[in-house]
Amino acid sequence: MAVSACGGKQPESAPPPEAGPVETRVVAETLVVRDTVRVRDPEVESRVARLELQLLEKDAQIGELESRLEEARDQVVRAMAKLQTASSRAEAASGMAEAELAIQSRQRAGGTRAGPDVAQAKRLMQQSTDAFNKGNFGGALYLANQAKLVAAPARALSGERSVRGEVSFASPVTLKLTGRSNVRDGPGPGFKVAFTLDGGAEVTGYSYTEGWIRISDATGRGGWISRSLIGRGGP
Repeated sequence: MAVSACGGKQPESAPPPEAGPVETRVVAETLVVRDTVRVRDPEVESRVARLELQLLEKDAQIGELESRLEEARDQVVRAMAKLQTASSRAEAASGMAEAELAIQSRQRAGGTRAGPDVAQAKRLMQQSTDAFNKGNFGGALYLANQAKLVAAPARALSGERSVRGEVSFASPVTLKLTGRSNVRDGPGPGFKVAFTLDGGAEVTGYSYTEGWIRISDATGRGGWISRSLIGRGGP
């Protein structure tokens, strides 16, 4: 009976475990977008412009040194000695006196910075004196004019007063216009247009300030022109 009783009754099954809350894990994916943004820095751009002008100046100095080789100058002086020139003794003496004054003025104005130019001008004056003593008045006048050109400050050559922040080139620079250009009375687009030059025209640069260059044209007219309109000229 015990056996039948046990066999007739099924054991109660354990209830299924209650379902707990389901943990949901959400993984947030972050999309990283990388982009390049160009920021215009006026200070950097201004520095780049100044470096370009300094490079331009160095190129001009190299061209000037090459064009002023002592051998070529001696050839010119010797050729003048053989020619019947209209230069008189008085004209040569006058030109030499003007050159001496220019050298003295440069020494007073430039101080130690004018040393190399003054030294070169004095060498030219010594050569001028030698030519004068040999009776080559044309050669003496030529050399005196060369000395005066070397000694003359850049602003004096341009015939205008300096402006604030203006930096003079060590020597005049030959430049060429890349397009038709307005030459203004001052360094900025707000200044009055003094005259206009065609593209390809060569001008002489004397100084610069903040993207503007002081120039004069072949007729001696002076003014300011934007750096963006300027390219390297001849030697």
